[in-house]
Amino acid sequence: MLEARHTMDAPTTTSADNGTSGGNSEGGWFTPRKNPEPPAGGERETTEGRRLSAMRTVGRPAAGDDEVAEERISSAAEAVPAAAPPVDDDTPPAAADVHRDPQPAHEPVGQDPATASVEAASPDAVLIRRTMDEVGPVADKVTSYFYALLFVRHPDLRPLFPAAMDAQRDRLLKALLTAAEHIDNRRVLVEYLENLGRGHRKYGTLPEHYPAVGECLIGSLSRYASAVWDEDTEAAWVRTYTTISQIMIDAAAADELRAPAWWYAEVVSHDLRTRDVAVITLRPDQPYPFLAGQYTSLETPWWPRVWRHYSFATAPRSDGLLSFHVKAIPAGWVSNALVHRARPGDIVRLGPPAGSMTVDHTTDSGLLCLGGGTGIAPIKALVEDVAEHGARRPVEVFYGARTDHDLYDIDTMLRLQQIHPWLAVRAIVDQQAHLQLPDAVRTYGPWDEYDAYLSGPPGMIRSGVHALRDIGIPLERIRHDSVEELVAAGS
Repeated sequence: MLEARHTMDAPTTTSADNGTSGGNSEGGWFTPRKNPEPPAGGERETTEGRRLSAMRTVGRPAAGDDEVAEERISSAAEAVPAAAPPVDDDTPPAAADVHRDPQPAHEPVGQDPATASVEAASPDAVLIRRTMDEVGPVADKVTSYFYALLFVRHPDLRPLFPAAMDAQRDRLLKALLTAAEHIDNRRVLVEYLENLGRGHRKYGTLPEHYPAVGECLIGSLSRYASAVWDEDTEAAWVRTYTTISQIMIDAAAADELRAPAWWYAEVVSHDLRTRDVAVITLRPDQPYPFLAGQYTSLETPWWPRVWRHYSFATAPRSDGLLSFHVKAIPAGWVSNALVHRARPGDIVRLGPPAGSMTVDHTTDSGLLCLGGGTGIAPIKALVEDVAEHGARRPVEVFYGARTDHDLYDIDTMLRLQQIHPWLAVRAIVDQQAHLQLPDAVRTYGPWDEYDAYLSGPPGMIRSGVHALRDIGIPLERIRHDSVEELVAAGS
């Protein structure tokens, strides 16, 4: 499960039970010190109900080589940079590399009742969470050791990662731990992992990469959770990682039948709206299906294997063009390249569309939209989507900014308001009103018959969700991109 940014070569992803996995069904994806017994209640099924076939054993160092190998790994771990502040993190998802909710965005993972109580958890989940609690205080060391272990034992995987690991190095481990934490919530887990599996095709991830990752994950966790680690804990992690891997591989294999791993796209226009915000329009090399409110990942030619997430700034267009709002972030490799370096004629790569902050056109509920900064991009796309469906459902847009200068797309939004009588647009400028965007929403309403959509900086989304719930909007009617970097990055 290579959450780092990967190669330019197109992968051929196949499911693990099609004969490529080997014929032995006893060893699992990698060989633990003891073959685990099935958990209480029987063996977990894979995504499509198939029992996972075994893959080849990933070898551990021979007994006589332990000291030499450990010295190499420890030295390599010291060379892996400590966690750095993430780059290109402006607003999720318009200019941020944050991973989205592994379930519909209006149902935040952290509040899912199925995973809220340890008492209700399965035996495996209890052991998994006990491990995570143990390694939490030393997460940086766990991550550094994990990558050192991976690169020393499997040097062939190093080229799959960016040359600079400072902002990327913790993504893989966090993705694995996030998935493991939700192992009991099947609906959440499957949707999250299927999305990751599909998205990882563009990185060059192959089925044979998973055992190496699993082996090194076990090695790193067992080292730093030694106080609670035993055979039962290792068996639980083997089962959990096996489940995670199979879901992702199956999703990638299914996706390969209907979509490319990535799209090439040419920059056809570059509109610098402010000193650090650009509206960029791309022409993909083949049809690119997506929904308003979704996002994609983007890689520039100047930073290979470094991908960042950006929301589509329009609904799907008849000419097939795609637009994005990008804000250059200090130390943001991709965002600065797109804002200050990209020009018409440049070629970038796009990953598959993702995200569930979309409009339900089977209802006539109003839309209450809060967009902060470049988070106005997907809000604008949602407005266009409602207009194209011809429904005269009310749409209320609150466009938040720190200063007037930051309202870079207000003219577009006001033009849409003039065209559509069901649309109301209100600009909320912090420095003028001395009022934060979520608080301003309280002064309007009522919002009983509205579905809420939020896009902007994480702090705005957190306070926005709190304000909306405080005025009576139920959680299931609030849609937003994940405000916690659950696995991050990536998103």
